[in-house]
Amino acid sequence: MTGLAPAPSGVGCASCIEAGGWWFHLRRCVECGHVGCCDSSPAQHASAHARDTGHPIAASFEPGEGWFWNYATGSAARPVPLTPPRWRPDDQECPGPTGNVPEDWRSLLH
Repeated sequence: MTGLAPAPSGVGCASCIEAGGWWFHLRRCVECGHVGCCDSSPAQHASAHARDTGHPIAASFEPGEGWFWNYATGSAARPVPLTPPRWRPDDQECPGPTGNVPEDWRSLLH
């Protein structure tokens, strides 16, 4: 990849929003910018995106987290420059989205 990775697709997991679901933490694909939910989330959309598209590298989309992950190898990946914003908004609730998170969300994590 040359230059900056594409901008994020949004501030939350679009698949969860579309399905009326919720997420715990968010991951951002460095190849296309897709934002999906983490593997602790019920739907695990970020890893599904990696499998379905062949885009294995994701960055944490959580404020202050600078790590990158390779879903194909199950190990840390080399950081790449990202188009802003680097993270979801600081004032966005986690888990989210607001209104979709069940009261017993902790018991539903993977």
